Amino acid sequence: MKIFAKIKGLYAAVVITTLVTLNILTFLLFPKKHYKKIKLFYTKAILKLLGIPLIIEGSPDPEAKMIIMNHSSLIDIPVIEAAYPKDLVWIAKKELFDTPFFGLLLKLPDNIRLDREDRKSLVHLLKESKEKSKVKTIAIFPEGTRARGDKLLPFKPGAKIIADKLHLKVQPVLIVCARARFDSKKLELNPGPIKVKYLPSFYPDPKKEWLKELRDRMQKELEEQRQTLCPA
Repeated sequence: MKIFAKIKGLYAAVVITTLVTLNILTFLLFPKKHYKKIKLFYTKAILKLLGIPLIIEGSPDPEAKMIIMNHSSLIDIPVIEAAYPKDLVWIAKKELFDTPFFGLLLKLPDNIRLDREDRKSLVHLLKESKEKSKVKTIAIFPEGTRARGDKLLPFKPGAKIIADKLHLKVQPVLIVCARARFDSKKLELNPGPIKVKYLPSFYPDPKKEWLKELRDRMQKELEEQRQTLCPA
């Protein structure tokens, strides 16, 4: 029932806020070489306390330098951080970095700030992506924000520009049923499994509209996966 989902949603909000706060404080106490282990501990704790086990299908490509994911829930980031074995550098909107206190969750691990209002931002984005992809894997939600329906939003061109210019190997990753488990906009929690499915990695051809084609493939695969894991 909706009322129980709302009550559990409030519980989820308290759990996430508390553990994110502790995560930030732990970042402040330890050197950056320990950040991946810290993120792993707190993200797994969030999922455990919310009653969300992960189903992993496929394998992460150790040579991939960028992962591209769909985005439908606030829980997506803990899910990927808990599932992905390598250290990630996230590309996120400037507004998130500027959030009081919680912006430290992005600033302290040296994630990449994207300022859509600044024309020079693209140069900064490419420079940082080039440097950080040498030691980490770039993580990006090409939709730019959380989708509210069952359809993926149009993919913004940033992922294509970075991958094409820097010749990065890309691996798409599906996050299946995240919003069905935790609708962070309605603040409703329905415990159950979320699937992380690694799709085949590839080197993009800059001459092709591969990002649009990838969106179509991801949409089709998501629809099939949802039918078995979280049918409407």
